[in-house]
Amino acid sequence: MTGNGKKVGIVGSGLIGRSWAMLFAGAGYQVSLFDAVDSQIPGALDDIRSQLDQMERHGMLRGDLTADQQLQLITGAKDLAECVSGAVHVQECVPERLELKQQVFEQLDRLTDGSTVLSSSTSCLAPSKFTQTLQHRSSCLVAHPVNPPFYVPLVELVPAPWTDPEVVRRTRELMLEIGQDPVTLGKEMPGFALNRIQYAILNECWRLIANGVLDVQDVDLLMKSGLGPRYAFMGPLETAHLNAEGMANYCDRYSKTVFSVSETFGPVPRMEGKLAEEVDTQMTRIVPLEKLQERRAWRDVRLAALARLKKDMDSGK
Repeated sequence: MTGNGKKVGIVGSGLIGRSWAMLFAGAGYQVSLFDAVDSQIPGALDDIRSQLDQMERHGMLRGDLTADQQLQLITGAKDLAECVSGAVHVQECVPERLELKQQVFEQLDRLTDGSTVLSSSTSCLAPSKFTQTLQHRSSCLVAHPVNPPFYVPLVELVPAPWTDPEVVRRTRELMLEIGQDPVTLGKEMPGFALNRIQYAILNECWRLIANGVLDVQDVDLLMKSGLGPRYAFMGPLETAHLNAEGMANYCDRYSKTVFSVSETFGPVPRMEGKLAEEVDTQMTRIVPLEKLQERRAWRDVRLAALARLKKDMDSGK
């Protein structure tokens, strides 16, 4: 047990909050889970129990504790003060609304003394937008996970201009301790880094469909049967490095082509209107709305298998 009985507070009991709770419990931390709608806590704990049991059956449980032992480390809090009292780290997981983030962080600021790291799971909102006026703003940052965090371990750490570097260091060490893969942004950027890359891909997919080049099914096939298998084990820069005699050679051979093709990309498309309706129609034929939960479960099973394979590869098996 690596947590040594230390406490972590989770604010928000939705899918991301539950995932954080399991990750911290897997490292032995006492986890206090709070939700403004307290009636949601029992259901969240039941879902966590079900997920931990399933992961234990598939050999994907984190840490050395059993599913039951991890579940015992996760308790519901009756109010926010109880949730954060004595916590070394608080992870906020409320809906993606700036005003709500501001309200929650103002409350957290009043309830903590500056020694507690206050971290947001936001995927796009810069931490300076909701921490600027806080007394303990130097203890605040973003730790943005990727959904589902248990199987996709990347976490983006985004400090505000006033975040104490020691807070960033502590949070990075904590993420590594619980088994995540943190990257630290040198400064705030709209959308951070992961979503900026993801949006660039989505935008070109949208343009290809809008221009009648490919339909929805073939666009997704390009990724899952083309780029995806390589990107599951290496990034785009290493991919380029290996596709030539090193990166310098890749640039010599392909930089003009990359530039000339990129100039044809056109303006940023809007994901709305008739084209959005057509993309939705095609996607719904592929995955009907009533089967979304079934398909998410299918995704998680395959992500678990991929995570197990990558773990074996990293350990030299």
